Amino acid sequence: MKNVLIINGHQYYPHVAEGKLTQIFIDTAEDFLKSRGFNVKHSKAQSDYDALEEVEKFKWADYFIIQYPVYWMGVPWMMKKYIDEVFSAGANNGIYANDGRSRSDASKRYGSGGLMQGKRYMLSLTYNCPISEFSDKEGFFDGLSLDEAHIATHKTWQFCGATPMKTFSVHDIFKGDLNIEAEKKRLMEVLSENFKG
Repeated sequence: MKNVLIINGHQYYPHVAEGKLTQIFIDTAEDFLKSRGFNVKHSKAQSDYDALEEVEKFKWADYFIIQYPVYWMGVPWMMKKYIDEVFSAGANNGIYANDGRSRSDASKRYGSGGLMQGKRYMLSLTYNCPISEFSDKEGFFDGLSLDEAHIATHKTWQFCGATPMKTFSVHDIFKGDLNIEAEKKRLMEVLSENFKG
């Protein structure tokens, strides 16, 4: 289990979100993984991808790193489009078989029809929002943890059978005092925990 697909979920906006920070973390992850013997492939949501070719990458991969900036509390819409098109192309083809339920077996639960059993995924997020807004009942997210605030993204991957690893996130990216080297070091610490092979 040494194959990792890194998905660049960035969506370009001039002067505001040009993708440089996203690429720094993708490059850091790739260097880390390759130095430890992992095989790495890439996908990019904002590109002219072929959905069936992307499905083949999903079938190849044992792990997924989904790197994206959080736009309006979720994935950029180009990343949502990528998920819609690629996951739909993966129906009965490596991603999911059905929603898991069965007319003949009531014990089968919704969300249990994924075909990515045994595969693991990691969210890697960049945020303007400070980390202090999470897990605080007085905070913007009403006490939700970082992962709870991203329940829709987590459930999308879990619907397809994948299991989450520890999430990485960088905050206050527009404050002007972002220490890139320190954040890269933190990313490598999370990668060390998630990828022990």
